[in-house]
Order: sequence, then C-alpha cells, then structure tokens
Amino acid sequence: MITVRQIHTIKPVFNTESRVLILGTFPSVRSREEMFFYAHPRNRFWAVLAGVLGCPVPRTIQEKTSMLLEHRIALWDVVAGCEIEGSSDARIRGVEANDLSLIIDTAPVRAVFTNGGTAHRLYRRYCLPVTGLCDTCLPSTSPANARMTQQMLAESWSAVARALED
Repeated sequence: MITVRQIHTIKPVFNTESRVLILGTFPSVRSREEMFFYAHPRNRFWAVLAGVLGCPVPRTIQEKTSMLLEHRIALWDVVAGCEIEGSSDARIRGVEANDLSLIIDTAPVRAVFTNGGTAHRLYRRYCLPVTGLCDTCLPSTSPANARMTQQMLAESWSAVARALED
C-alpha cells in the first residue's frame, strides 16, 4: 500500500447538551468510504457503547447519531489530517490535529475519553495543551485489539456511562 495524505472529512457529532467527548484517532478506510465513524463491521464501538448505555445497537447513521445525542455524547477524532497507509493507527505520520474548540466552546464537556492508546497519545500531545481537559484512555474497540473480549471492553467502557450520571 502507498502512504497517502488524507484529510478528515467526517463532521463531528455533538450538540449544546454534549457532556462527554469520545475521540478516536482517524477514520478507517471503511469509515472514510461510508462517511461515518466506526463503519468497519468488526469494529465493536457501536455494540460496546450501546451495551453500556443500555440501548439497542444502532445500525444506520441516523440511529447512531441519535443514540449519541440522546445520551449527551460528542464523537470525533483527534487527527484532522495525516499520512496513513490503510487504516492502521501505527501507520499515521505527519499529524495535523482537529480543532476541538468547535465542540468544547459549544458544549459543556466534562469528560474526554480516547478510544485506544494511539488516540490517547496523540490527544495528550496535540489537544490537551489546547483544551486543558485530561482524557481517560479506554481500550480500542478495533478488531485489531483481538485480545480484548466484548465483555472486557464493556467493563472498561462503562466509565462513559458513569461520566454521564448527573
């Protein structure tokens, strides 16, 4: 595969009620094709998040967006542009970070969660100095993180549900 400069073209999901911000790294090839987050059928993001929120797994982009907004969750990625080969976070180079002020200045975000170690490291390097909001690193829902079972992911990701409690 050839490393190509990619620009993030998927708009963030958030509104003025968003209390939690979940950040991935950069959309996978499949997500870029479908123009929405976590589109790879083996990525466990939607199943895990729905499970910890106690709702059905959303299938369509509209259902996914509704689930996020109804639960006061914002969703975006740390990286706005990069050189990447395929979908592997390990292949990300030349990072340009997203401007998270778009969300932070609009919504009363009180908790930031990063989906996996690479998102966490890039958030700490590029975004934390700007936002001032520390993140909690959650285990990646990617199919590449095969050592984590769905149950193990749910236990860790339940931190999102706890952060939403008033």
